[in-house]
Amino acid sequence: MPVVARGWGWRHGGRRRWAVSGLDLRIDPGERVLLLGASGSGKSTILQGLAGVLGDEEDGDSTGDLTIGGVPAASARGRAGLVLQDPDAQVVLARVGDDVAFACENLGVPRDEIWARVDAALQAVGLHVGRDHPTSRLSGGQKQRLALAGIVAMRPGLLLLDEPTANLDPAGAEDVRDAVLAVSAASGATLVVVEHRVDLWAAHVDRVVVLGPEGLLADGPPAAVFASFATVLTDAGVWVPGVPPGHRRRPRTDDAPTLLTATGLAVGRRPFGSKTSGVAASGIDLSLAGGRTLAITGPNGAGKSTLAMTVAGLLPRVAGGLVAAPALRGDRGPDPERWRARDLLTRIGTVFQEPEHQLLTRRVRDELAVGPRALGLSDAATRARVDPLLERLRLSHLADVNPFTLSGGEKRRLTVATALATRPLVLVLDEPTYGQDARTWRELADLIDDVRADGTAVAIVTHDRALVEALADDELVLGPAGEGGA
Repeated sequence: MPVVARGWGWRHGGRRRWAVSGLDLRIDPGERVLLLGASGSGKSTILQGLAGVLGDEEDGDSTGDLTIGGVPAASARGRAGLVLQDPDAQVVLARVGDDVAFACENLGVPRDEIWARVDAALQAVGLHVGRDHPTSRLSGGQKQRLALAGIVAMRPGLLLLDEPTANLDPAGAEDVRDAVLAVSAASGATLVVVEHRVDLWAAHVDRVVVLGPEGLLADGPPAAVFASFATVLTDAGVWVPGVPPGHRRRPRTDDAPTLLTATGLAVGRRPFGSKTSGVAASGIDLSLAGGRTLAITGPNGAGKSTLAMTVAGLLPRVAGGLVAAPALRGDRGPDPERWRARDLLTRIGTVFQEPEHQLLTRRVRDELAVGPRALGLSDAATRARVDPLLERLRLSHLADVNPFTLSGGEKRRLTVATALATRPLVLVLDEPTYGQDARTWRELADLIDDVRADGTAVAIVTHDRALVEALADDELVLGPAGEGGA
């Protein structure tokens, strides 16, 4: 079942710029391909085109041909299984088993066989929860495993994976990679992976294809591509094994006060219909001080995102203390969860794990202006904040585009920029480098570090070890059962 693109291109409706243009590519049956390129180069668009989910003429414009086994990709649904960048976008049903079974049911797989496939798929991807486990109670990383399990259960001839390990801890990322490789080897399926964690996949694929602004930048065996094109790829923003990101940390000349302190903190979320919150993590002591960065790390499901939302004043505490110092709270009370949304704007800025959860408008520029306008800033003052952020995070050419049509990496940079637009004293970031190429990773790291050096207290939830090593002054490691530790 070969995959063939002949002069293929796609442009989303309402966008002047082609996401992909003039693509000529052939992938033979059973090949394992790592598809690379800078953020926004069209990688996700290619996968969505192959999966037949880009839509019709009302959704955008296309050129050329894109076929799977000689059949137009848009007419070959079921032959390809796609795991999207945003795992939330693929959660359909309330229970884990039903969600994994959903695609199989739509393909007409016999009922008895479906449940055997569901159990095997959950085991293969390492999602060790029961069939009846609520999907709403899965962490972001667990939802990624769930999305992959649904595709594995389909047993498609073409596996399309878009950043399948982005929200997974290192051990989990290796588990999922090994599961994907085992499934593709057992079934003979063709595999196309988009991934910025190049080191994770380079030794396990047959071929590396690199997209550039004018088409294919490189194509060939991994070792040959990285040896021959290392400088070109690095300049284009592609992660090259062995090449460091190159961030240089800014010093801070004076000490800033502690702004937020947690003592014996327990955090959790309240399941739908319940009057009490389950405990995701407990026994947590931490402090956030101006001019310092705290990295919050640990395995998937340890409660890192729940802790971040609690520290940001967006979730109530289960137990323990969380106190804002006078320098942060001003004329407000000491408990951030009791503050109004307007109070949080200049005090605690937050970037969620899933960018789509905080997009509000139909234009990138308007998205950045939401916070400044809520503060009552004039149009001129708002522009003075918005324009530099657009420029620095390489979003200026997308200023009039609908935020929901951006790539995953572009959405992430946008949500970081929206948090910075109100100039908060504390900045809480959940997986800020998700979906970034080497160049935009460095620019984001530099921007976060500049904010920290200017006196902001920064907390980062991340699985990105390079980011921890580049930015963190302190590290809080949450254990597998949610225990806090240093």
